[in-house]
Amino acid sequence: MDGSVDNTECACSELEEILQQISDLDKWREIFNSRGLELRECNVKGNTEKTKADEDSDDTSRPTASNHHINPQNNQLTVPYSIPPTLAVSPSLGGQPLSPELAVSLRKILFGNTFHVFNYEWKKTFFNFREPFSDMSYALETEKGGTRAIQMVVQAHVIKYLLFGRQLNSDCKMQSMKEVGKKEQRRALATALTDILWTAGEEQTATVSLVTSDRCFTPHLDYKLDSFTERLQLFTFNKKEDVRAFIYDHMQSFKEEGSHGVILFLYSLIFSRSIDRIREDFDFTTSHLLHLSLGNFVCRQALLNLLLRGRASPNVFNGTLHNDEQGKPLAQPLHGVLTRSDVGYLLWNREEAEHAKLPQVGSMLKTPKLPIWVCNINGTYSVLFSPNRSLLSDWRMEHLFHLYFCNGQPTQSHTAMLTIDTHSHHWEAENTDIQGEPEKKFPSVEMTIRTKWEGAVIDWNGTVPFF
Repeated sequence: MDGSVDNTECACSELEEILQQISDLDKWREIFNSRGLELRECNVKGNTEKTKADEDSDDTSRPTASNHHINPQNNQLTVPYSIPPTLAVSPSLGGQPLSPELAVSLRKILFGNTFHVFNYEWKKTFFNFREPFSDMSYALETEKGGTRAIQMVVQAHVIKYLLFGRQLNSDCKMQSMKEVGKKEQRRALATALTDILWTAGEEQTATVSLVTSDRCFTPHLDYKLDSFTERLQLFTFNKKEDVRAFIYDHMQSFKEEGSHGVILFLYSLIFSRSIDRIREDFDFTTSHLLHLSLGNFVCRQALLNLLLRGRASPNVFNGTLHNDEQGKPLAQPLHGVLTRSDVGYLLWNREEAEHAKLPQVGSMLKTPKLPIWVCNINGTYSVLFSPNRSLLSDWRMEHLFHLYFCNGQPTQSHTAMLTIDTHSHHWEAENTDIQGEPEKKFPSVEMTIRTKWEGAVIDWNGTVPFF
């Protein structure tokens, strides 16, 4: 029986690998076709000697045709996998070069092995704002797939800075969100990234990872090259303001196209927390931060909690669980969330709710220090927030109030305002008419909000409900 299970798991793993390769190949076809270029099928002989250009290629897992630069009319086509030289910092900047041992540990804490590498979806993603001085000038442009969770946590911290990190008249806070220029966007992003890294370093230290022009080491045979991780240098700081200033000065490494900005930030997060402490944060249910789903790498709850609270605990309940639901002692304890954070977390999944498998988020995440929540709604990430700092500290404020919703999609042209009424009983009355299955009638956003404010009536104020 155990052998059958092992074979099944192996087959599933191989299927995930194939799906990832197909996804990458499709993306490259789109890129080449968009430039009027033909993607040629290349037959590679097993014993063909690798050239130096192959060794320096940016991803050995991508299709063979993309291992080469194309020079039509002497204009070099820069492959999106590669980091432009202008975005690489000088090796003499003073950072600590990444060692081969640390590179192996980094790969294992991310993927659980040393042969997985980030695919095209991850490498092309960076932190980019919407148009300055527009209705959505505070918002980041987010991608579909695994990187979106990271982008939306950063988005929540950007909102935190814009609403509560500046001296603003309380009546003008939402208006100010439409008046964010390029310089303020840059400042907001630097502050958001710094806050997350500093929390992960237990407010004592933080490490920033940047790519240099030179390779730091020659990897072992069992380590799969990606040609940018091998060029990392680590910059560690013991003062929060120094971290913010350094990120601000090197913002191009996180917000420019081709920078691999989200991956560099993820590396910085891991090194700020340290790999040893992340392993201590885990329990027996989790051994690494990412997992494959339909050919793409997605964030585990441990990574979300590391982003939100600076500790990679794998669960959303409060504290540490020593007993199961029947009160029997567990063989090993389960690690949850120990303290409140500035930004909260709400979870709703229609399928899990229908099968009574929806994890119950504890109060540490449901009731953050500030009224900002990253929402995981049916596996898609968004942000709910309020400009009223007193919303969670004065119970009278929670009778009737507004929440603002940013779904992270480029099609959103304005911030949706939802009015929340926690004292009306209209929702309970409607609920009795659908035989105990309100999730089949109400939008998932509303069901998400009701995990925090049970029975609340939600008015979308003319906006067509999301999800």
